[in-house]
Amino acid sequence: MAKSIWMSMTLVVLSVSLGHGATGSAISGTVKGPDGAPYMGSFVRARNQKTKMTVSVLSDRQGRYRMENLPSGDYEIQVKAVGHKADPRFGIKLAEGQTTTFDFALQKTMVRWNDLSNFEGTQLLPEGEGREEYIGTCFACHAFQTRLAGTRRDEQGIIRSVDYMAEEFKHFFGNRLTEERKAKIKNYMIKTFALDSDLPRSPADLPKYKELKRPEFTDASMKLVVVDYETAGPSRFPGTGRPDKNGNIWMWNYHSNNLSMLNKETGMVREWKVPNQGPANIHAVVPAADGSVWLTESSQANKLARFDPRTETFEEYQDSLDGDPAKGRKHTAEIDLQGNVWSTGRPLTKFDPRTKKFTHFDEVPQVYGVGVDKEGTVWFAEFTENGKIGKVDVKTNKVTKYTPPSPDPRPRRLKIDSKGMIWFGEYRAGKIGRFDPKTETFKEFQLPGPSPTPYGLGIDKNDHIWYTSMEMDIVGRLDPATGEVTQYPMPYSEVGTRDLFPDASGEKMWYGTQPNDRVGYFMIASDK
Repeated sequence: MAKSIWMSMTLVVLSVSLGHGATGSAISGTVKGPDGAPYMGSFVRARNQKTKMTVSVLSDRQGRYRMENLPSGDYEIQVKAVGHKADPRFGIKLAEGQTTTFDFALQKTMVRWNDLSNFEGTQLLPEGEGREEYIGTCFACHAFQTRLAGTRRDEQGIIRSVDYMAEEFKHFFGNRLTEERKAKIKNYMIKTFALDSDLPRSPADLPKYKELKRPEFTDASMKLVVVDYETAGPSRFPGTGRPDKNGNIWMWNYHSNNLSMLNKETGMVREWKVPNQGPANIHAVVPAADGSVWLTESSQANKLARFDPRTETFEEYQDSLDGDPAKGRKHTAEIDLQGNVWSTGRPLTKFDPRTKKFTHFDEVPQVYGVGVDKEGTVWFAEFTENGKIGKVDVKTNKVTKYTPPSPDPRPRRLKIDSKGMIWFGEYRAGKIGRFDPKTETFKEFQLPGPSPTPYGLGIDKNDHIWYTSMEMDIVGRLDPATGEVTQYPMPYSEVGTRDLFPDASGEKMWYGTQPNDRVGYFMIASDK
């Protein structure tokens, strides 16, 4: 990572305030490389053993790191830097008000396949029949780092895994996953990932590895602080974390049919199983003003569900097109000013909780992002070829669409800032788009990197636009006033974040990392 950092001359000292019943406890120290020089860009990660909260900060140009206002308790500390390792520290007891110092000396080690970003993986995985089918099909939900690169299976194990995924998500694949395509995927995976595969032990052994263009990280990039929590179990696949008015964090778990809630003070995660029989594939969770929580069931169930935390009960509402539930699909969701629940997918849909009726908007047959402005207008983004941005007048149900300047931008998530500007990620064009409803004009901001692929989107208290890159495995921040984009590394490979939501302060941006089964937030540390 250090080799990819563009060096500037700014000295950074970080003050990290986590807001977890702060006690003034701190951990600090330095990180040095194998040559004894200060090492910039390594993640130092401190895990609280009771709350399962992990705080990650980056070492600066002088190799220094510091975490402040940590809760007291027992900790373990590890350092993460691609191609390097350091001895972890276990059994650290941090008392209230205590400052503890630990220095780390990195040693060179092998670069592993599960260290790669999604972009690096797509560039370095070997050519061969089935490669296109494998990446085009399996990478729609996850890549290879967490589920294949770290654990080799025998031939039969790979065949069973592909058959299981094809059956479990047949509603998602539809007619695309033919038997011929599935056979090609199996053969490619066996050749590449099976126990006796010919995949090089390290991707760094490939000449192309050194030629890859990577994100440019600056001194400003080293100011990112990441705090994450473990979920209640494996394969929860949390797409995001969304705070409610009480500060609890709600998660949708795509694989487990569970709705989850994190108490960030204790680290405790509670789960409730949805009533739907078979895979519900929950794809959105929205806390409502009355304390209830709405969620979408994106499988063939084609349902909305309302959860009442007081009674811990669900109500499910079945939707259908032409009497067939399987024809429609629920995806993301938002609640408008009248309490109606809008869901994307196929097609754009409004649900009135008072009448229990669905209204379908046939003019928007396939849609992804949705948002509600201060006037109550509902905005949407069509994640389709040459997809458009549009709005619905909630009084008349009139639909109006607008065409972004870039050809085939594939607009994905959509958010609205404090000034009423509509922001959306152009997944295929590699840009952040802005639409001004007053002038009905667009402005686009090109994102850096060879494959920016903006997916998750969030807006902080300063109206800075945050995004996650699905291919580059980074988060980025756009300053609309200057057009400057700052890229930040994340402490995982294969981040897989689907959306971002700020907390009440607008300083902390909550996210989920699906392949890593964690939910958390990131923020910028203040200068001191």
